[in-house]
Amino acid sequence: MANVLVAMSGGVDSSLAAALLLEAGHQVTGVTMHLWDDDEQGLRESLCCAAEAAASARRVCALLDIPFYVFNYQREFRRHVIDYFIRAYTHGLTPNPCVECNRMIKFRALLDRARTLGFDAVATGHYARIVQGEDGRYQLWRAVDLEKDQSYMLHMLGQAELSRLIFPIGAYTKREVREMAAVRGLPSADREESQDICFVPDGDYRNLLRIESPASLVPGPIVDLEGREIGRHRGLPLYTVGQRRGLGLGGGEPRYVVAIDPARNALIVGPAAALNRERFTVIDACWVDDAPPAESFTCLVQVRAHAEPLPARVSQQPDGRWLVELERPQRAVSPGQAAVFYRGQQVLGGGWIARPEVA
Repeated sequence: MANVLVAMSGGVDSSLAAALLLEAGHQVTGVTMHLWDDDEQGLRESLCCAAEAAASARRVCALLDIPFYVFNYQREFRRHVIDYFIRAYTHGLTPNPCVECNRMIKFRALLDRARTLGFDAVATGHYARIVQGEDGRYQLWRAVDLEKDQSYMLHMLGQAELSRLIFPIGAYTKREVREMAAVRGLPSADREESQDICFVPDGDYRNLLRIESPASLVPGPIVDLEGREIGRHRGLPLYTVGQRRGLGLGGGEPRYVVAIDPARNALIVGPAAALNRERFTVIDACWVDDAPPAESFTCLVQVRAHAEPLPARVSQQPDGRWLVELERPQRAVSPGQAAVFYRGQQVLGGGWIARPEVA
């Protein structure tokens, strides 16, 4: 049996993960990661990161009679997640802070600390599955509950990480998880889920940008696809690809943000059809097997956390980027988001969608 450190948010998923591991005979310790100060810049944490989360996790660990600790990762979270989030928006990209938090905090900093403290493995309440093949290599698979599947957010995990990770609830549906938690009397069985970014609890990232980076909010032109100025924007970081509301362009045909051009401080808009893309490039790709399947391969590509995976051909380019050619157009492919490659339910890897050339 293994000595397992369980990352606990206070919610039902990680609580049941700890209970299942304990029942399987493992030595289990719970830990909550303190990431964000309630009073920093007048902002507050959301449900998943607030002090009440630690209190909830502590109650679960007391019920299970296992040790519980709080690890402070505020400095790392500020540098790797919040600063990244702000920097991406100020450069005309749409960031994914949950991917970066997984990459840099949960599955790097926490894994490193667990190793130092003598733990054999780290477990979380993520909805995903780890499968070890006949060759001994580890594979990352979608969760059984496809509506809750979080494999998109975990595509950066390689062999070193997967060999020391456990996802105990990936084989269950959310309904089953809540029922199993209730049977065990876990106090988090009916706890509400947070849908917000943990450091943007009101759901409006623009407030964070106004506080953290007011100098980046420089007004500029809104131009159509022919380059004609048809309005003025309030600062590029306040807009994302695919956005329709808040452009201030008046009536007529609906127009959407098609591209963001930081070099000209210009917001480019067009009709809905202009959002469709069949080709884009991916940078900084990483692979679950620590190497790509081939220099060119077919797969399914998912460009947002809840987007439909589409068939595509992926080919390595001379500059190290990967060209993705979709079988059919995808709406609002946003630079800065992750593109994740699947073979059926299996994750192959992924990377960041690059900004297209803007005329």
